[in-house]
Amino acid sequence: MKRMRIVFMGTPAFACASLRVLLKAHEVVAVFTQPDRPAGRGKKLQFSPVKEMAQEAGIPVFQPQRLFLKKDDPQRDEIKKIRSQLASLSADIFVVAAYGLLLPKAVLEMPRIACINVHASLLPRYRGASPIHAALLNGDATTGITIMHMAEGLDTGDMILKKELAIAPNEHFPALHDRMATLGGAALLEALELLATGAATRTPQDNLLACYAPIIKKTDGLIDWTLSTNVILNKIRALDPWPTAYTLYDESPLKIWRGEVVTISATEETTTAGTVLSADNHGLCVRTGDGALLATELQAANGKRMPAGDYLRGREVAVGASL
Repeated sequence: MKRMRIVFMGTPAFACASLRVLLKAHEVVAVFTQPDRPAGRGKKLQFSPVKEMAQEAGIPVFQPQRLFLKKDDPQRDEIKKIRSQLASLSADIFVVAAYGLLLPKAVLEMPRIACINVHASLLPRYRGASPIHAALLNGDATTGITIMHMAEGLDTGDMILKKELAIAPNEHFPALHDRMATLGGAALLEALELLATGAATRTPQDNLLACYAPIIKKTDGLIDWTLSTNVILNKIRALDPWPTAYTLYDESPLKIWRGEVVTISATEETTTAGTVLSADNHGLCVRTGDGALLATELQAANGKRMPAGDYLRGREVAVGASL
């Protein structure tokens, strides 16, 4: 493969797989990532995973708060300087992977060949910030990676290629995330080869089929027990490890890390959704909108994650209580 000059733009762990393959196959001349953020109890500034990888590789790192120019913006001169530096890199390709910042038209037009994006869904399905979460929340059996040309809209650009990936029936976010990241890196290399040889095609997205995956919020983890058991299990799978699916018992959050479908008796069918049907060594069984869910791994607020049987030996959850 012909080595190209590439500017990489990404922030979270998902993007690291793409940066890793670029460092081996191409010349990465700069990395753009989001500014350091306070994290943890001490609120210490934390580098993004992409910044850490770039620094280890000795690649220059830029961390602008934004790249759009606004009228009467106090950071206008700083942004203009960064944009000028970006243009001076004379990159063949800009590669974007979960960067988290929108790029203005002036930036999109800078690279010699193209500005492309590694997106974690089969577009136009799940445009937006949380496509892997969305696939799990909706119980999809298949997802994938799309490599596309960047455009001014949100994930609206023409597609270069797609790679499908089957989702295992009980797969949780961490495992799917890592498999998607690896597939993203492989798909990226294939797309770059097509671009380098002039063989890349451009397939417009069908906007009528578009749907969106908004940013996940902490409040999204609260379980609505009136929903079906499978929908609740999908939430548990999708929101592991953050914000984690949770319910309220005695007005205190109770996180549910693992669960399974169980059958219920005719008598239990008369109970309302959210009722605790049993609490024993097998786990915490709760009535749902169409049956019951057995929670097999729990965590109290400020407690440790543990098997439900261990949790229930140390803390009483009353049968008949309403969650």
